[in-house]
Amino acid sequence: MSFPSKLPSSGTSIFTVMTKLANEHHAINLSQGFPDFDCAPELVEAVASYMRKGENQYAMTQGAATLREALADKVYRLYKRKYDPETEITVTAGATEGLFSAITALVHPGDEVILFEPAYDSYVPVVRLSGGDPVFVTLRFPDYRIDWDEVRRALSPKTRLLIINSPHNPTGTILKEKDILELKRVLEKTSALVISDEVYEHVVFDEAEHLSLARDPILAERAIVISSFGKTYHTTGWKVGYCLAPKEVSAEIQRIHQFVTFSVNNAVQNAYADFLVRDPLASGVSVFYQQKRDLFLSVLQETRFRPLPCAGTYFQLLDYSSITNEPDTNVALQLLQEQGVASIPLSPFLYASAPDPVLRFCFAKRDDTLEQAAARLRRV
Repeated sequence: MSFPSKLPSSGTSIFTVMTKLANEHHAINLSQGFPDFDCAPELVEAVASYMRKGENQYAMTQGAATLREALADKVYRLYKRKYDPETEITVTAGATEGLFSAITALVHPGDEVILFEPAYDSYVPVVRLSGGDPVFVTLRFPDYRIDWDEVRRALSPKTRLLIINSPHNPTGTILKEKDILELKRVLEKTSALVISDEVYEHVVFDEAEHLSLARDPILAERAIVISSFGKTYHTTGWKVGYCLAPKEVSAEIQRIHQFVTFSVNNAVQNAYADFLVRDPLASGVSVFYQQKRDLFLSVLQETRFRPLPCAGTYFQLLDYSSITNEPDTNVALQLLQEQGVASIPLSPFLYASAPDPVLRFCFAKRDDTLEQAAARLRRV
């Protein structure tokens, strides 16, 4: 059969490709961003308990009331922003579906969307499916900070949306107060909205503060804040996320969401609600992952790779320029096939600029996994 593709330039996700190769070569998988350890047994038991209680049918399309109420309380405690759990919170099938529903709801044919590259790979396809035109602002090696003058040059009367990601995947950078001020200045004379992808909100290091757009009253009025539970509770396969947005925007997101998944697993939502009520600030998560980051950095010291600063997420960029000048995709494949360590090249995150000599490694792994991977990297 022959028919035109809606995404002709999109192949299989790099995460799927590298994990498949890692399995085939029996490599240590530091590519795809999932833990190789389990979540809390109490969380599994909570889900099972709700299943036994009969919470096995459809939840409300905007999310279980218990979870939306717990989220409203959490967000207020953390960011001092009151979101109405009835009209301003939408529970989605992971942050990816939240992004899909939000972008689809907001972007119309001919609209421009400003994206910061390296950009997480789900943004651009959805913008294009919606008929929008991606406009790229490059985060430049090695510090990957936002050049706000470049953002101003990228703005046009057609700008409908900016998509911000902090903590940033894949670079590990975070927004700082000066970035928040610049974002407000950039937006003040436009009608553009902003999506803030904050799935790593609880994975921030060195006593830094996560600067959610929900915490700023001006930005929150035009922001869709998207987060999830998978990164916080080590349950990436459960695929539960959420969107926080003003009432009118939430209504548009829910128009799309109802025809994508309709609703999300009811028992899992109620279990997450219990955990949010018990510990709304997710205490200990940042410390847990900072220990992982620091361990990984310590065991990498005798390698020829140069770590770049990682302020958040559970990904570490390593500069390989002292080893080879080959393209990142070649280096990633060689590491996997010859040393048995899977990583992610940054090329699939780029659209308008050349790749830098860096690879992304996931350190959300057991300590012995990280030590074994570093021992193999020392052979390079």
